[in-house]
Amino acid sequence: MTTQMVRKQIYIQKRQEALLKHLARVRKTSEAEIIRQAIDHEAEQSQPYIDLYDHSAWEELLKLFEERTKLGITGEPYRWNRQEIYEERESRWLRDRSQGQE
Repeated sequence: MTTQMVRKQIYIQKRQEALLKHLARVRKTSEAEIIRQAIDHEAEQSQPYIDLYDHSAWEELLKLFEERTKLGITGEPYRWNRQEIYEERESRWLRDRSQGQE
């Protein structure tokens, strides 16, 4: 597995530098690898466990699909023409106007 690396320049305290060098020497690895491992460890510890197989989430998604299906949404694009829109708008305007005079 090849991983694309990204160069980062960071500032650390003198004591952290000494500790980093010591850890790299003891573990017989690079300082960069120690930093990468620390980042991975921090990410694992700080994030809550995410259950990819959460059945309640799937049930909620299926319920949403069923509700959308009941609305009669076919996924087909709505076809219209300008004249139909004008006629519909005019009929609403006439209806609202006649209801206001009663």
